Amino acid sequence: MPSSDAVVDLLGALAYGELSAFGHLADDAGLAPTLAGRAQMSAMAAFEFGHYQCLADRLVELGTAPEIAMAPFVAALETYHSLTKPSTWLESVVKAYVGDGMAADFYREVAALVDDGTAELIRDVLTDAGRAEFAVREVEAAVAEQPAIAGRLALWGRRLVGEALSQTQHVLADRDSLMLLLVEGTGDLTGVAGLISRITDRHAERMTALGLAG
Repeated sequence: MPSSDAVVDLLGALAYGELSAFGHLADDAGLAPTLAGRAQMSAMAAFEFGHYQCLADRLVELGTAPEIAMAPFVAALETYHSLTKPSTWLESVVKAYVGDGMAADFYREVAALVDDGTAELIRDVLTDAGRAEFAVREVEAAVAEQPAIAGRLALWGRRLVGEALSQTQHVLADRDSLMLLLVEGTGDLTGVAGLISRITDRHAERMTALGLAG
């Protein structure tokens, strides 16, 4: 079983990810060209906040204030968001699906390494909230109308995965408990590399689902 520090760190990182996603999705909703799109992304933001609240409640049950558990992860996540700030509606849609999907893949992988109760909570707060169908619909319609944007969105997707992996490495370098959880849970550093490889494979699958080159 992982240490209590590792569980608190894991839930703290996920909680701040959900809280941060809430704010950024709410902001990005303003880029929507239609009211339907704005409503859909606003609904995604509401889901993220609900997930944050579940994680915050669990941290309180564990005897840790959510703000204390989240604090070590603020810099990395906000750096990621600052380096991947969408400038267009379609960039925001791709980020909501591909970028947040990568984070969800990471936490699903790690859920297999923790106790059943923590794993169940993690899986519960990683529901898709309909963003896959929404993203595919928006991107396919836009590319059908303007085929040239496909290349730019593909580059954007590669930028998202690069920045996400970079910030994840920073977090793991700073938080010994999380790195130990991954190494012990997967067997060794080769196992960690395999985990990262599976996440990048799923990223490529998402790009393919959008009709974009990974």
